[in-house]
Amino acid sequence: MNNKLSSSMPRRAFLKQSGTIAAMSALSGIVLPHVHAAENNTIQLALVGCGGRGTGAVVDALSVKYGPMKLVAMADVFDAQLKSSYNSLKKAFPSLVEVSGEKQFVGFDGYKYAMDSLRAGDIVILTTPCAFRWVHFSYAVAKGLNVFMEKPLTPDGPSSRRMLKLAEAAKVKNLKVGVGLNSRHARHLQQLAERIHDGAIGDIILERGYRMHGPVAFFQSLPKPQGISDLMYQIQRFHSFIWASGGNYNDFYIHIIDHLGWMKNAWPVKAQALGGRHYRMSPDGISYVDQNFDTYSVEYTYGDGTKFFFDGRCMTGCNDNFSSYIHGTKGSAIVSKTGDCGAPSMIFKGQSPKGADRVWVSEVAKGEENPYQNEWNDLVDAIRNDKTYNEVERGVIVSTVCSMGRMAAHTGQEITYEEMLNCEHEMAPGVDKITADSPAPLMPDRHGKYPVPQPGIVTDREY
Repeated sequence: MNNKLSSSMPRRAFLKQSGTIAAMSALSGIVLPHVHAAENNTIQLALVGCGGRGTGAVVDALSVKYGPMKLVAMADVFDAQLKSSYNSLKKAFPSLVEVSGEKQFVGFDGYKYAMDSLRAGDIVILTTPCAFRWVHFSYAVAKGLNVFMEKPLTPDGPSSRRMLKLAEAAKVKNLKVGVGLNSRHARHLQQLAERIHDGAIGDIILERGYRMHGPVAFFQSLPKPQGISDLMYQIQRFHSFIWASGGNYNDFYIHIIDHLGWMKNAWPVKAQALGGRHYRMSPDGISYVDQNFDTYSVEYTYGDGTKFFFDGRCMTGCNDNFSSYIHGTKGSAIVSKTGDCGAPSMIFKGQSPKGADRVWVSEVAKGEENPYQNEWNDLVDAIRNDKTYNEVERGVIVSTVCSMGRMAAHTGQEITYEEMLNCEHEMAPGVDKITADSPAPLMPDRHGKYPVPQPGIVTDREY
């Protein structure tokens, strides 16, 4: 199967100039550790970020059948969240969760202690809001740890550039790094990608992606309650704040944007977009204070001129649509029937997905239906058998493509990939030095409201 992306990636010039040089310089004089499973054949895990996604990642990790694995350390900035995750995991895997009280670290520096509990070649799971990803990944690379990190990887240009350099440093150390873009490990999408790349629907002329449903997760937030700081409130409700997560755009929409780029075998080079905030009032008449738009409509353009239209909406009472499609000169395809990567994928001989025109439907082997489990099986297989495995560069690129579409909507301007990558608006400067007593990267006005994007008024940054 051909998963290799086009050699004309938009970030190529940047990496050529600085990435490899910086990576080699950073590793100068360092003795590289062995990064395979330890001699006793048990891979140890540490979890940094104990929310639902982190807890789920541990479940998938401990369900891998390629040799023994155990969880030995956990870290989070919220004690209650860590305890809840630990209790759930200990109940599900009593013999594989060995996290004593001394190995449960609460605080902004907890990630260091959790990783210090591991040996070179073990795995750290990074599932905090993505603003902290480059900080935690830097420490993991320095420690010689294999990594699984959740998407998105970056919210802005400066963090994207840092992560691209770290991706090169991890390659130099032969570290295995998985990124939670599970569409790439969905076997039905792998089958579809192979067929599309082999010309099954001809040249791609249009892509369409949709994620439209009511508000979910931390999409919207009411004014900060008493008893919690702005910083901790924003981390707790990270989807509501662009600095922490890239907003709902990056966190919710990245899977469809990623797998349609994969099918095209390229990345969009520019975007123009519409979007807006509409009914921004709770049922009790209190204004929401988050930064997200309720609707996004983005036109992405590839280097060859092909268009990719993406529509996102988080509003109740509207038509729901969570799916993706491709149109080619010889036919069309349903990529994800429903959800981020819902099976089955299908190919049609015409442009309408009619049953009579269907010429292929995916079939997945028993035991490989779950892409979340597949991505862990693939990562651990690479570690056990010393296969080249580093998904960071691709994860940074698609995170930047998401930010490009988001910034186009938030500013009302056409934004290119290079402009997004090189944008100097660092949304959380000094995030590597944040403590519980630090001011938040985003502060409210006297009414408790946070700054929101103003298209056409603020055009060189998003707020």
